[in-house]
Amino acid sequence: MKKRKTIHDIARMKDSAEKITVLTAYDYPFAQLMDQAGIDIILVGDSVGSVFSGYDNTLPVTMDEMIYHTRPVVRASAQALVVADMPFMSYQIDQSDARRNAGRLIKEAGAQAVKLEGGVNIAATIAAITAIDIPVMAHVGLTPQSIHRMGGFKVQGRQEAQAQQILADAKAVEEAGAFAVVLEGVPASLAAQISAALGIPTIGIGAGPDCDGQVLVIHDILGLCDKYSPKFVKRFADARQTISDGINAYIGEVKGGTFPADEHSFK
Repeated sequence: MKKRKTIHDIARMKDSAEKITVLTAYDYPFAQLMDQAGIDIILVGDSVGSVFSGYDNTLPVTMDEMIYHTRPVVRASAQALVVADMPFMSYQIDQSDARRNAGRLIKEAGAQAVKLEGGVNIAATIAAITAIDIPVMAHVGLTPQSIHRMGGFKVQGRQEAQAQQILADAKAVEEAGAFAVVLEGVPASLAAQISAALGIPTIGIGAGPDCDGQVLVIHDILGLCDKYSPKFVKRFADARQTISDGINAYIGEVKGGTFPADEHSFK
């Protein structure tokens, strides 16, 4: 039986130049499929708000929702490291609040680590959480919880001053004790520079091929989300059409009286 990966295993993957694979999951069936396939990290992302609950962005997601979605992912997985997002306003108020909410995701939901958005401005909070032995994955660059400040989902770091700030953010979260950092929506050259400068793994999403790993939303790679289609997403399957075909076939057979047949009925 395979052992569940730890943050130390993830660190060794960077040291050995083995790419780290990350996907989001919010329920038991998808998490089980990912785990059996050998995914390294399952992220229970606050992206659940957009792709699962139909919100326009991640901001409405609550702690209770994150705990609810993390629990089945943990139950379904045996070898992947499970990281749970801390939703908007669960860690920005004060460090005591942040520690308490991070602890809930570990104690009540069963996650092995949490993820926070922000760089220099949130480094002290990351340090406070890691000080109570809760592993933290950081997230810099395009941070979806900051869309109102950023003016939407826009690539960050194209201007030199902004690029230097993102580099400073990445270094700050490493110094604060983060075991890895997500780089989202930044130029590939900047992501490569940051990945070379840090001792911790970088996980890219819309950040080019030179990060230590990659993360995407499961609904995006399976073609299940039609609300948006970012440039960095590749569809690896068309599950939407397969599911639609199955639903249409079911409706047709029920309407036509061919389902249930004898083999689906009790004597």
